[in-house]
Amino acid sequence: MQIDNFKIFADLVETKSFSKAARLNGVTQSAVSQQARSMEKHFAALLIDRSQKQFQLTREGERVYQSAKEILHGYEKLLSELMEMRKVISGTIRISTIYSIGLHELPPYIKSFLTEFPNVNVRVEYRRSNLVYEDILHNSVDFGLVAFPQKNRQIEITDFRKDRLITICHPNNPLAKESSLQLETLASHKFISFDPDIPTRKAVDQIFKEQKIEIDPVMEFDNIETVKRAVEIDAGIAIVPKATVLQEIKQGTLCAIPIDGPAFDRPLGILHRKGRVLTPAMKKFIDILTGQDLLGD
Repeated sequence: MQIDNFKIFADLVETKSFSKAARLNGVTQSAVSQQARSMEKHFAALLIDRSQKQFQLTREGERVYQSAKEILHGYEKLLSELMEMRKVISGTIRISTIYSIGLHELPPYIKSFLTEFPNVNVRVEYRRSNLVYEDILHNSVDFGLVAFPQKNRQIEITDFRKDRLITICHPNNPLAKESSLQLETLASHKFISFDPDIPTRKAVDQIFKEQKIEIDPVMEFDNIETVKRAVEIDAGIAIVPKATVLQEIKQGTLCAIPIDGPAFDRPLGILHRKGRVLTPAMKKFIDILTGQDLLGD
């Protein structure tokens, strides 16, 4: 058996999908199926219970999976240690991130990282928050970046940074003349929001609930760029992370108004799967994101 056999089998078990396992390993779905049957032939045991409608392992399959994870972990650890011994910082880092972080928070960190470590490739995928967690759990990516990170026993969370939530409006909106505003003021204006399942929307809804303010959004969108475009045509006002509108404020297409009272912050987190072996490049990348290695060694 080769390492690739165990990798494909482990991916199949964790995604419970032949097509997803194929995509993760750059092979066809048929190849994944053949690989599974080849392992069953090699171990002379049925590993997948094909009598069930949903993907399910046999007892022998579960044992092979656990051993496959141990073998893969040991192999990854060996590769990482050898790279550290040679002081090699190379490879590919795969990131899954929500749009607002990927477009507005992440670029300067990636630029700094690639300037210091030009032999590393960084690939970024833009995803909805719930899919970022799936990518981490399925080992589709190395790191995830989300707002208001949710605890998960299989995921390690590292604090990234915090972003201030502010109100934005069109420059001709009456609110644009205000130096600050009370939250209850928003109730008398058309409000544009994120979709209900977006973490930032949930946080804003909670703020309104605690302040006993009823807001009925006139529009709901699934990403920050569409929210901003709606406010730019004066369709309403919105509460958004400050870092996502700095360019529009500078250009004068949007106005930002601070909210009176306690600061409303949006915490951002770096996710990776617990137990995952981090290569030297991955460790350096986390150092850059957390500000521990901005100037190098």
